[in-house]
Amino acid sequence: MSHVLRSAHSLRLAGLLLLILSQTVSATPPSLHLIGMANVPTGTMFKGTEIGGLSGIDYDPARDRYVAISDNRGAEGPVRFYTLTLDLADGRLDDDDVRFVGVDTIKAADGKAFAPGVVDPESIRATSFPGLYYWTSEGNARSGLAPFVRVMTPQGDPVAAFDIPPIFTPSTDHGIRDNLAFESLTHATDRDLWITAAENALVQDSPAASLATGSPVRVLTLDGATGKPSGQYVYITEPVAGPPKPAGGFATNGLSELLAVGPQTFIALERSYSAGVGNDIRLYLTSLQGASDVSGLDTLIGANYRPMRKRLLLDLATLDIDLDNIEGITRGPDMAGHPTLVLVADNNFSNSQRTQILVFRVDEPLLAPRTHSGQ
Repeated sequence: MSHVLRSAHSLRLAGLLLLILSQTVSATPPSLHLIGMANVPTGTMFKGTEIGGLSGIDYDPARDRYVAISDNRGAEGPVRFYTLTLDLADGRLDDDDVRFVGVDTIKAADGKAFAPGVVDPESIRATSFPGLYYWTSEGNARSGLAPFVRVMTPQGDPVAAFDIPPIFTPSTDHGIRDNLAFESLTHATDRDLWITAAENALVQDSPAASLATGSPVRVLTLDGATGKPSGQYVYITEPVAGPPKPAGGFATNGLSELLAVGPQTFIALERSYSAGVGNDIRLYLTSLQGASDVSGLDTLIGANYRPMRKRLLLDLATLDIDLDNIEGITRGPDMAGHPTLVLVADNNFSNSQRTQILVFRVDEPLLAPRTHSGQ
């Protein structure tokens, strides 16, 4: 179904982050330096649409622009995605450096716009060749709508769809939880493989994340050539970062995005939110290497399996900035020989939030080589 051209800047980033994951837990953490932050206020209009709900972002180096998907289900105008540019020429990012240049409606299999409530777009990835966009819908457990991964043209026209195992289809005691499904999507760096994941455990696998425990998430791999599933693995999220205020309010933590950075290696973006407190965003390095394929397990309860190993890359709380609802991450262009990472926040079309964009420079990590096996 696809082949992706990998540029030199992405291969350099892969090498740096693979080195990080190979080190012992006690090694010096890598250097991710925040070089800029921009905010797009809620209510900002572009070509008759309100910019908001940006839950996924990807950089297309062939066009030197970004594509960002809105998780609007149709209540805030058509289901859509935007294209935009970020001016990083001066080595920084501020509000004036963000420019939206296009918006396109995402169309259903019949070529028409989606009816409201049918899809919940969450992640998007652009391929340099053959120039297609891949995207996910979280589905709707309350309505019995399964999550999916589909392919479209840069104009939003449907091209193809992947086969999703029925274990993810929602029912009374099985499948995805409502609003906790396919938030993520990425493409492997070494083969034609697409990877998505539920945000929290399937109903039959475990409870959702709580203040006491994390949640075992199923990570699904999909063959890009055949469109068929090829494996399932388990990533365990952290518990909810802190109690809501007042006690008993809404609180959650989940896997919001994955970004491939090397063979079987990813950055996992975990987003925790507690009512009255705010967001806690953490980036982890994680790997499929050594993890068990649990495709044959109807439930994870009582099963023996090896989850994906993970290691904290950056807790954004250490940046001492007011974080919004960060949900998307992509590799950006090189800056002065250094790779960059770009993060985007979903403002939920709320006047109390904003579309926030963060850019990080990835510096060469100064880490001692690992001297023993296992982690």
